[in-house]
This record gives sequence, structure tokens and C-alpha cells, in this order.
Amino acid sequence: MQNNNLQNAFISGALAVVLGAFGAHALKDLLNEQQMHTYETAVQYHFYHSIALAITGLLQLNISNKWTAYAGKLFIAGLLLFSGSLYLMSFLNAASVEGVKWLGAITPLGGVSFIAGWICLFISVTKTKQ
Repeated sequence: MQNNNLQNAFISGALAVVLGAFGAHALKDLLNEQQMHTYETAVQYHFYHSIALAITGLLQLNISNKWTAYAGKLFIAGLLLFSGSLYLMSFLNAASVEGVKWLGAITPLGGVSFIAGWICLFISVTKTKQ
């Protein structure tokens, strides 16, 4: 049985390490303190939700229902929208591109995706126990 959420989680985790190291070494001299904090937030949530995606994949080994599938999709959407928008904003700031603050409007959509993913996991395990 193929478990895409596990595979995606492991690739996502590796990417979080790469992007974290990139920020610590390549971006620290290009971003101001607030911009660096934004980048670090992206990395933190990237790590947290890579782990959440791995948990989802592990749950799918025993609980294979639509709610675990939704959770995986929502965590991936959250990674792209939340961390992705913050990474992009940071990279554009580092390149001295003006007018990138609008990207911050995308970030909350990723946060909502993360929350919905956790709720789907809750529903998944609750329905399984009944």
C-alpha cells in the first residue's frame, strides 16, 4: 500500500532543513530582524506540519478514511500557502523587491488549512472509535 502522506512528509521535512539552513546562512545578512523572524516562522510551521503530515500518514496505515485523506491534503495546502507565502516574501525582500507585503494576505489561508487539517484528524480518530 502506497502512503503518499508519509512520502510527502519526509520530503517536506528534508526541505524544511534545507530552507532553515539557507535562512540561517544565506539570508541572515540580507534581511532585517523582523523579516528574519518572518522567515523563521515559516521554517517552524514547515517543520511542525511536516511532522503532522507524517502522523497523518502513520494514521492512514490503520485508519483509512476520508478524514485522514482530507487532513493530508489540508496540511499540504497549509505548507504551500502559509510557509510558502512567507518564504516567497522573505526571498523577495532579500532581493530588494518592493511591494511584497500583499503576500501576507495569503498566509492566513494557510493557517486556516492547518487548523482544518487538525480538525479532520480529530474527526478521523473520533469516528474510528465509535
